Amino acid sequence: MKVLVTGADGFAGRHLVRALRGQGHAVAEAHGPHAPGDRALDVRDAAAVAARMTADPPDALVHLAGISSVAASHVDPAGALDVNARGTLNVLAAVRAHAPRARVLLVGSGEVYGALLPGHPADEPTPLRPLSPYAASKVAAEVLALQHHRAYGLDVVAVRPFNHVGAGQDAAFVLPSMARQLAAVRSGHAAPVLKVGNLSPVRDFTHVADMVEAYLLLLLRGVAGEVYNACSGEGRSISSVVKRLCERSGVEVALDVDPSRVRPVELPWLVGCPRKLEGLGWQRRHGLDEALDALLAEAGARGG
Repeated sequence: MKVLVTGADGFAGRHLVRALRGQGHAVAEAHGPHAPGDRALDVRDAAAVAARMTADPPDALVHLAGISSVAASHVDPAGALDVNARGTLNVLAAVRAHAPRARVLLVGSGEVYGALLPGHPADEPTPLRPLSPYAASKVAAEVLALQHHRAYGLDVVAVRPFNHVGAGQDAAFVLPSMARQLAAVRSGHAAPVLKVGNLSPVRDFTHVADMVEAYLLLLLRGVAGEVYNACSGEGRSISSVVKRLCERSGVEVALDVDPSRVRPVELPWLVGCPRKLEGLGWQRRHGLDEALDALLAEAGARGG
């Protein structure tokens, strides 16, 4: 199968490309607009997206390209909407015009559910109540994708991934940031203090390798027009995960709240229900400790 992956140079994108090639698929990579070489693609540029689709129509497309930072979306909400919603519309229009039989996996976010009642994980029918521009832009992208399925018959499957962790994640995210700070402490380049944001929220963490397996499964078995959560179904406070990260690093540190790391709007509790995805045969094979160890090893902070 010939698969086009947008955002192929991102965190999950790099893992997905390796997995697809490992299964024998031909992969075309579309990288971010500032990437070197001819793989760069700005999804905001409808003509460029159409040209890429025309040049080599895929059998399937995984749309990962987008603004992924909730914090950045509060600073530039118009930018988040432009990339995540209008960019998705450009991709869908190009598929409709030049690869109408291609399967499209639209990668959204569990953030679309907003603040949930603690103890009540979100399943797919749970109402969407986005609280950030990022989440709102993901709702818009998903609505557009499903509209293209209903109105034009595109073979669209939507997935709502919750937090995923592993090697290659940008330091703008909390756990990679902590791992890099721990590495600086271990090497003697920083005092034994971690700068942290609000650690009280509860989140649903999945190893990135298991998340990629979910994407692969949905490419093959997902039902067109349906939405699937991809998550562990287990809630962990960020404070408990940061504590575990510190324990596995073997570095003793104090925690200091940095106001610049605190989001202007926070979701206290965000956990999903993966039952629908599990019904297709998906199961987690990697634990959170394995993901934390990968982060620490990459940062140079792995304990003995």
